[in-house]
Amino acid sequence: MLLRLPRCLRSIKLRSLNRFALPAVLLVYAQVAPAESLSLERAIRLALSHSTTTAIADADVQRAIASYHELRNSAIPQLVAGSGLGYTYGFPLSIEGSAPSLVTVVAQSSVFNPAKQQFLGAAKADVRVSRLQEKNQRNVVIQDVAISYAELVKWEARSTRLQQDETEAQQLVKAVSERVQNGVDSATDLNKAKLTAARVRLHQAEASGSADILRRHLADLTGLPVSAIEPDPDSIPALPPLASEDESQTSAVASSPAIKIAEQRSLAESMRASAEHRAAYPTLDFSAQYARLASFNNYSTYYSHFQPDNATIGVAIRIPLFNASQRARAQAADFEALKAKKQAEATHNQISEETLKRQRAAEQLAAARDVALLEYQLAQSNLQATQTRIQAQTGTYHELADAEAQANERYLLYQDADFEYQRARLNLLHATGDLEKWALPAPAK
Repeated sequence: MLLRLPRCLRSIKLRSLNRFALPAVLLVYAQVAPAESLSLERAIRLALSHSTTTAIADADVQRAIASYHELRNSAIPQLVAGSGLGYTYGFPLSIEGSAPSLVTVVAQSSVFNPAKQQFLGAAKADVRVSRLQEKNQRNVVIQDVAISYAELVKWEARSTRLQQDETEAQQLVKAVSERVQNGVDSATDLNKAKLTAARVRLHQAEASGSADILRRHLADLTGLPVSAIEPDPDSIPALPPLASEDESQTSAVASSPAIKIAEQRSLAESMRASAEHRAAYPTLDFSAQYARLASFNNYSTYYSHFQPDNATIGVAIRIPLFNASQRARAQAADFEALKAKKQAEATHNQISEETLKRQRAAEQLAAARDVALLEYQLAQSNLQATQTRIQAQTGTYHELADAEAQANERYLLYQDADFEYQRARLNLLHATGDLEKWALPAPAK
């Protein structure tokens, strides 16, 4: 924000200013300038870039991709170079399974392995699971910021209203005190007025404390200082119309990350079980080796046609004949696959049931909000009527105190009902997969 200096300051030549005067004036203007408000969209984007949960989810995605590459790259020959130097007395014995040599180069790779293809498919499914978990964590962060932001707006609006109510309550206490001194009202009426003022101060302390906690929470989420958390109520998008029960359940089942995660995990376990069964199939591996042998290892003494350079290339064929432990491992994998399949079915039913509960809760809270609004409007009308009677000297301050207390309580109840409705709608948007589209609308083209 650019600050516009007063005309008297602009008329002074800069070269005549003390070098410390201008920075001091700018500092004063910066302190009195209003703080820039933080919109909901900016808060969400900052939280997504700063959140530790999304960073952890992204690390899980990269780990799953690396595990997939580990299996896939087994078809690429692995090259290992080394040396098996050693002193030989008598017949040249091997060193760790290889003949003593000056230089050894070994290349190995998998050519045909039926189990590997299934394990590779399971690794792909694990990558999809990690990506879905990352998306789910992203929606969790968006929901957390949106609910915290809306609640902070509620507490700030309540605090502003309570400041006005506190002023009116103090004025009422002062007026009743004068009437008690004049013998018009009793001490009981004064205590009732003081009780109304005390209740306002209690609600004000509650609103201030809750707002401070939410500011700290949003500051931790966004990485901004607490002083920069100034919400803008107008930046909260309007909630979309409440969909029907069938539409909500269909959208939730179709877009639920939990269901997709369970299905992909079931697929991965099924492919792992198939891989364990295919471990009993024959395999074919490529192998090649070069060795530079030394004459001081007595090769010429025991071998009639010794030569320093030697190479071998071929394939290793393995045909499993009997492996009881592998058979048991395959059976265990079958049960893991069955378990994952049943968990996927249970997740499907659970999401459908939870969506119905959230739909019903949103409908009930919408009705409760309407009731609270009407009660507040009636209480406000009663307060205005009481104030009119006070001005006409036909009403009592006792009636005014009761009317103000009732209007204040109805306002707080309406605020709570409105926020609970917003929370329920955000939960429903999260369940149906529409939360990010609501919170982060696509930029206009």
